[in-house]
Amino acid sequence: MSPRQRAEIIDPRRDADAARAWDIKLGHLRAFTQVAAAGSVTRAAKALFRVASAVTRSIRELERDLGTPLFERKARGMLLNVYGEAVRRRAARIDEQITEACRDMADAGSLITPQTLSGSMFNGRRLAAFASLAELHNMPVVARAFGITQPTISASVKELEDRVGVALFERSARGVMPTQAGAALAFRFRRVLAELRNIGADITAIKGTLTGSVTIGALPLGRTLVLPLAIASLVGRHPMIRVSTVEGPYDVLAASLSSGDIDLILGALRPPHATKGFVQEALFDDRVSVIVRAGHPLVRKKRIGFHDLHRAKWVLARSGAPARNLLELSFRESGQPPPLPAVETSDLAILRGLLLHSDMVTAISAHQLHFEIRAGALVVLPFPLDKTDRQIGVTYRSGALLSPGVLALLEAIRSVVRKHIPG
Repeated sequence: MSPRQRAEIIDPRRDADAARAWDIKLGHLRAFTQVAAAGSVTRAAKALFRVASAVTRSIRELERDLGTPLFERKARGMLLNVYGEAVRRRAARIDEQITEACRDMADAGSLITPQTLSGSMFNGRRLAAFASLAELHNMPVVARAFGITQPTISASVKELEDRVGVALFERSARGVMPTQAGAALAFRFRRVLAELRNIGADITAIKGTLTGSVTIGALPLGRTLVLPLAIASLVGRHPMIRVSTVEGPYDVLAASLSSGDIDLILGALRPPHATKGFVQEALFDDRVSVIVRAGHPLVRKKRIGFHDLHRAKWVLARSGAPARNLLELSFRESGQPPPLPAVETSDLAILRGLLLHSDMVTAISAHQLHFEIRAGALVVLPFPLDKTDRQIGVTYRSGALLSPGVLALLEAIRSVVRKHIPG
């Protein structure tokens, strides 16, 4: 994924809920959390060492920013309503990330407290600018993206570094690079931003309308059939949902999933040892198939053997790709040397063109060429490749509080699998 793509993920101009996240003040959320816990502005003010009028003002401004009351004001105190309870869940997760950020900074020698860190970052706009700078390494680009001046960003970073007590960025020939502490802080800020973005979506869902954005990491096995049908179903039923897909290697998508930049990954599942911190949900089983064009000489053979495949010209994914690894394992398990490709490509359009216009052979999931096979342009050869079975499914962060839009997309994906993938 390019830096531009990563920055685009946190761009709040995508939709109203993300734009609202920019304006939410972390101090207001902290006051809200205290009032919710204490059931009283007076008791919350004492815990926060603030005057009651300031806490009341914070609650009113937060309710104004979110467009809805969060409490029932009664003689016996302040009671959360259904919207307030939804915000409380997100606020608690934000507090967790701010606390974890302070622990990360303590490892770097900082003594900053969660209250000080929240006050330093002020609102979602500052969080997003800091995270973007850590990702893009270019202050002018970040300044233009956020509509602010470079001196403003520099001053914000300097203020935070003074409060944290450790360097967060350093200038180099590659630009403004985050230190180890800066990168750790940016990671936590991205998780906070993910929670902030979902507050508005939680509230509108309670009101009966799904809004907000869903960002899904799309591995090759989900792109042809399952994901397009699921997205079409989702936006057809919920037209105010915005969906973004991010394509890339699993390791890149997993890093974005961990930081909260994307919500789900759809594709081949990984072994448990490679998915720490994630939950995997298997949806269907798949295997690698040998595929050629209709009319290929091998289609007419009654029985295909390894000697036939060794004589063929192959087009395969690059070495190290999952399908390529499974193909080579299958050949070796059968005591055969794996085929040497005449062409290596990970581009499905190039692969499709080579298969349709030549006698080349490939080994890939039939799901990736579903429409060509259904139309009869490509054919799966009756040559089963042992040891190539794998599970396809969705991956999301363990303990994540998925937004209503993400939950709706998950159900749409499951529905597509039930209807279109043989059991």
